[in-house]
Amino acid sequence: MAHETAKLMASDGHCLYLVARKSEPLEEIAQDLRVRGASSVDTHVLDLNNFDQHEVLLKNILNTLGGLDLVFIAHGTLGNEKVCETSYQETLKELTTNFLSVVSLLTPIANYFEGRLEGHIVVISSVAGDRARQSNYVYGTAQGAKSLFLQGLRNRLTPHGVTVTTIKPGFVDTPMTVSIKKNFLFARADVVGEKIYSAIKNKKDIVYVPGFWRWIMLAVKNIPEKIFKHMKM
Repeated sequence: MAHETAKLMASDGHCLYLVARKSEPLEEIAQDLRVRGASSVDTHVLDLNNFDQHEVLLKNILNTLGGLDLVFIAHGTLGNEKVCETSYQETLKELTTNFLSVVSLLTPIANYFEGRLEGHIVVISSVAGDRARQSNYVYGTAQGAKSLFLQGLRNRLTPHGVTVTTIKPGFVDTPMTVSIKKNFLFARADVVGEKIYSAIKNKKDIVYVPGFWRWIMLAVKNIPEKIFKHMKM
């Protein structure tokens, strides 16, 4: 999803600074974006679970680009729910990657944008955070906490001219979901990328992609708990 969104940014000539934990695919993506028209593409290899490097990362970005207008956070893992159910350490690992690392990253970024009185923060969360289900409630917990954190951040930063956009995808055909059997609810990554870029350009607050997930999750959230707790989902 991030790559597909970045392709559209590159086509519009933006300067990009990419961060990922594996150097080889990162450089392949960077080269692809250069060919597509990006004004510049810089890269930085970092495991974002190294929290002590987040402020250093922001300083490197600012030194390289001379400023920052938009931050797009799109990392995460889809862990094994059954393993998490028997291992607190695995659960903590999922919460750390999918939620706490985002909080750590956004702390200096939010302060930077707040001081400038402008900026745009875009973060991929998930419809899984709208209501916890037995099949993926650890992942859903992380995504729900992330969405709630972004809601508070939006409330804090809006008066300071900063936009905070929460992207809530449903099922998307990406490497993260390669082991899941596909059905009609799965969206193509390029279609989702177009929706994300549109949300960025229009400075949306919360966007479900594809849009029908808003209505699906509205129905799911309104199922009474005494019924929901007996459902297999």
